[in-house]
Amino acid sequence: MNILSKTAMLAVSTLALVAVAGAASAASLEKIREAGTIRIAVANEIPYGYVDPKGEAMGAGPDVAKALMKDLGIEKIEWVTTNFSSLIPGLKADRFDMVAAEMAIRPDRCGQVLFSEPNTSYGEGLLVAEGNPKDIHAYADFAAKPELKVAIMAGADQLEMMQKLGVSEGNLVTIASNADAISTVSTGRADAYAATGLTVSGLAKQGKGVEVAGKFTDPVIDGEAVRSWGGFTFAMGNEELRDAVNDSLAKFKKTPEWSKVLTGYGFTQADVDGSGMHTTAELCAAK
Repeated sequence: MNILSKTAMLAVSTLALVAVAGAASAASLEKIREAGTIRIAVANEIPYGYVDPKGEAMGAGPDVAKALMKDLGIEKIEWVTTNFSSLIPGLKADRFDMVAAEMAIRPDRCGQVLFSEPNTSYGEGLLVAEGNPKDIHAYADFAAKPELKVAIMAGADQLEMMQKLGVSEGNLVTIASNADAISTVSTGRADAYAATGLTVSGLAKQGKGVEVAGKFTDPVIDGEAVRSWGGFTFAMGNEELRDAVNDSLAKFKKTPEWSKVLTGYGFTQADVDGSGMHTTAELCAAK
């Protein structure tokens, strides 16, 4: 290989490294304001964040995000839809600037991305076949009855819950998205689908042959009933954008509009009030 070839290859390699580094660098608030556009991702999960058939972003996350962006002087939102399990990798790869999926704030995630202060709080639920023929009422049932199978969404919190409750891996059926839950349960591929109570209620309204498990018992993990707190998510190093969103969110949560948005999507007043029970610092430090 001659010197010219080596030099050319070195130049190409250097450019490639620069391109990769640039692709992984989150856009600053200043750059977003200059461009007038922010890229916000959702996981098509009703009622947290989704895009309707007309292409309009809806849900608790997007509706609050719209108000926050207006307050921050950002004129346009470019909505990106992806699978839930791709949200954190997408932030790391700079495919979007922010996530409005009401992702639960957990210590393992806090080590990978930045979270805003909580915007929502929510509990758990189960989607079962119509009539609940297997008499399922709790996540713990799948540990007590080895013949039962439960579906969970890839990347969702319910995997860790099931593991802590002692549910064996052979009893878990992983699906790519909530859209697959109805057919998974109605066809018997799984006996139930574990998700948040709001997600389960929304799915039960959409599909035939399924219903919400009645007399549901909240899972108890490490001695405490499970409740999740959801927030907006940002790439590591983008504290400026996170802090600006936090300031705007704190103001918006003092208005009637914030509570109206959440209750309009099925959150209870207890969910609304519960969103302020913990700070993100507390949730990230939880054991």
